[in-house]
Amino acid sequence: MTVRRRVANPPAGWKSLLLVVLWLFAFVLWTDLIDGGAGVNPLLLLKAPWRLFANAVPGLLLALLLLALTRKVVLSVWLAWLVEALILGINALKIRYLATPLMPADFRMIGQMQGGGGELLSGYLPHSPWPWLAIAAAIAIIVLLALWEPPAFTRRALPRAALAALSLAALVSLFAAVPGWKKVYAAGKLGLQPWSARNTSRHTGLFSSLALYRLQYGNAQHTPDVAAARQLIASEQIGPATTASTSGPLPDIVIVQSESFFDPGILDGYTPLQFAPQLARLQRTGDSGWMYVPTFGGGTIRTEFEVLTGLSLRYYRNVQFPYLQFHETEIPSLVRTLKSHGYRTTALHANRPEFWNRTAAFKALGFDRFISISNFPPNTPTDGRYVSDKAMTDEILRQLKPGGPPQFIFAISIEAHGPYDFEPGIDTAARDAVPVPPSITGPWKLQLQNYIYHVQHADTQLGRLAQALAKRTRPSLLAFYGDHLPALVPAFQDAGFDNGKGFFEQCVPWLLVAPGHPHPPRRENLAAWMLPGLVLDAAGIHEPYFELTQRVVDPLAPLTRAPDAPHVDAQGPAVAVDKAMADVTWLRMRRKLKPLFAAIAPARPAAATSTATPAAASSASLRPRKPATMAHSSTTVQP
Repeated sequence: MTVRRRVANPPAGWKSLLLVVLWLFAFVLWTDLIDGGAGVNPLLLLKAPWRLFANAVPGLLLALLLLALTRKVVLSVWLAWLVEALILGINALKIRYLATPLMPADFRMIGQMQGGGGELLSGYLPHSPWPWLAIAAAIAIIVLLALWEPPAFTRRALPRAALAALSLAALVSLFAAVPGWKKVYAAGKLGLQPWSARNTSRHTGLFSSLALYRLQYGNAQHTPDVAAARQLIASEQIGPATTASTSGPLPDIVIVQSESFFDPGILDGYTPLQFAPQLARLQRTGDSGWMYVPTFGGGTIRTEFEVLTGLSLRYYRNVQFPYLQFHETEIPSLVRTLKSHGYRTTALHANRPEFWNRTAAFKALGFDRFISISNFPPNTPTDGRYVSDKAMTDEILRQLKPGGPPQFIFAISIEAHGPYDFEPGIDTAARDAVPVPPSITGPWKLQLQNYIYHVQHADTQLGRLAQALAKRTRPSLLAFYGDHLPALVPAFQDAGFDNGKGFFEQCVPWLLVAPGHPHPPRRENLAAWMLPGLVLDAAGIHEPYFELTQRVVDPLAPLTRAPDAPHVDAQGPAVAVDKAMADVTWLRMRRKLKPLFAAIAPARPAAATSTATPAAASSASLRPRKPATMAHSSTTVQP
């Protein structure tokens, strides 16, 4: 049987125009209705018409482009609505798991779908069949409209080509953040709240929010004040008087970035370190404390970047995913500093190397080798969705050599990565034995149990790694920290934290020990970008920039927050320090900082490499912090 398409003549010119206008008006109202933001409720049409219109502009431009191509107004509007619905659905998932809306940089993830990102992120898609049935119905409607809807106007090529060119040019210029669009998306007129993407999205609508952040911060640059940077460096007098060196061979350094690791004991209903006895034990043998991290629930590479570079993302407001947004072929880093002292440097992560652009990023940071999932032994065991922390620890120990140059290994775990609603192949008896506060019920109880199950494994492997390093004849330093809290927003909201603050404001633990050579414990709160300076200091290696980061711990550490955390500004004398540190940071990224240090103090001697015993070297490597001219009293209380 042959199906005949319906053929109809286009309506008269004025009727065609009226039809298009009515459908586009309906498009604006429907866009704001499905957006759901309180500030773009269609009922506010008479009170805030510009806000409603601005939120629909990207979709309107897409609908006009499709109309020029298809001549079918309903089909064009329907396709544009579906694109909006897809983006809003992804936004809803991000808010559900991370409590923050889509940002312009999130669209860089599209390029990561082929690099392991698709497999990792697909776990967050709904497991219910209903969304997939809705998608099938939407496709069916597309087919029906394509076959049966009559064209809204004739085939005249010139007007259609003009409409297509204008709408496409407008879309491209909007995505490119051409400044002229600030007349439509005026920050003051629409009510941009730069300290809170979620509040901005609720007030202006998601699409206006994306445009506002892209236009205001998409191409943000900072012109460093060299004089202010020089004044900060001079005030600290980082010179030979503060230089120390080891009395023996340089230690091997292992840093473990533990996926989503935090102490669940800070939740109401638990006790501190209840699920991390090895961390508690090791805290009594070295340095530890709380660490402010620049992300929540995801965005691992934000914390990772800060630890590997000593650069604070606070000073790069437009950078959400540093490995995707920094394109320098050489980035100053902890890795390069260690290489200059003879270290062999290795990054280790049981995931695909393309994800987060780590292959290129690690090369720019200076790593000699990157061991990814393809380099792990065949049939490497998993625990849940991902490679187990035990397998990662096995690989760390396999890479450590008994002789040769000192080694730096940066290991990134993955076992505890979310989502936590489905965990194949785990020990369900051990998982079900995890206690849960009575305030947490429903699906979030199981998800919290799944998470803590993996946290316990991370803690066990921390203890195992420390014991293995203690038995080696070579001196070692072991650093350990969590990259961020897990995406368990409803569980956190139900239980609450013992410090009374919200989940965005919580910190993760950090630890630095010399296994086998304990010293009296020292507790300090710091930011992720300050940890590498502490590691270098413990190894007896002094590089001026990293030493400077140790002098500003107390005034600046609490300013590091997740992007959508409550806004915090420097106060009092810390304002000038914060501004000057921003200048220093930008000069360092541009490799223009060295002359400023050279003008203040003579060059430092290389770290000593005498033949003293490994025990002597290790016991000397973790020592009390030198007094700093800017430092206030450190605190160990959970911020």
